[in-house]
Amino acid sequence: MTMPLTVEVADHALRRWAAALDAAAPELNRLDGQLGDGDLGATLVRCAANVRTVLDGGPYADLGALFKACAQGTARASGSSFGTLLTVAFMTLARNLAGSTSLEWGALRSQVKAASDAIAQRGGAKAGDKTVLDTLIAAHDAIEGHDDPHAQHAAATAAVDETIAAFRTKPNRIGRARMFAGRSVGLDDPGMIAFRYMLASLAPR
Repeated sequence: MTMPLTVEVADHALRRWAAALDAAAPELNRLDGQLGDGDLGATLVRCAANVRTVLDGGPYADLGALFKACAQGTARASGSSFGTLLTVAFMTLARNLAGSTSLEWGALRSQVKAASDAIAQRGGAKAGDKTVLDTLIAAHDAIEGHDDPHAQHAAATAAVDETIAAFRTKPNRIGRARMFAGRSVGLDDPGMIAFRYMLASLAPR
C-alpha cells in the first residue's frame, strides 16, 4: 500500500526541489534573458535557499504549518512575479491543509487545482497565455483518475512535456514577454521550463 503525502515525505521532496532549482538556475537565467530580465534562475535560487532554511527549522506539526513556513520563506526571498506566485501556491496549500498530517494521493488533484486558481487570480494569466499556469493545468488534468503517486508523476510529466512543445510555436500573451510576442514564437517560456524542473524533482521515492 502506498503511503500518503506526509510532512516527512514533503520535507524530502522539497529538499530535492530546492536542489533542482539550484542546478537549473543558469539555464533559467538564459531563457529568461531572451524575453525578460534574465533573473528567473537567481530568483528561484533565493527561494530555494529560504525553503531549505525553513526545512532545517522543522519538524513541523502538520502539512499546513510546513507549507505556511515555505510561503513565508519564498516571500522573504523575492518580490518578483514568479516568486510571488510561488508564495501564493504555498499559502493556498497551507490554508487547505492546516491541521492535516497527511494527504491521500487521490486528493492531490484538488490541491493542484486550488493552487492553479490562486495563481491565475494573483497573476492575471489565463489558460493559453503561455505561462507556468498552462503547465500547471496540464499536470492537473493529467492526474485525473490516478491515485498512485508514480502514475500521477508519469502522467503529469508527459502532459507537461507535450504542453511545452505545443506552446513553443505560440507567442507569450502576458507579462514582460508579451512585449516581445513575435520574438517569443519558437522559444520556450521560462516559467514553464522552471515548472518542468520542479516536477521532475518531485518524483516519488
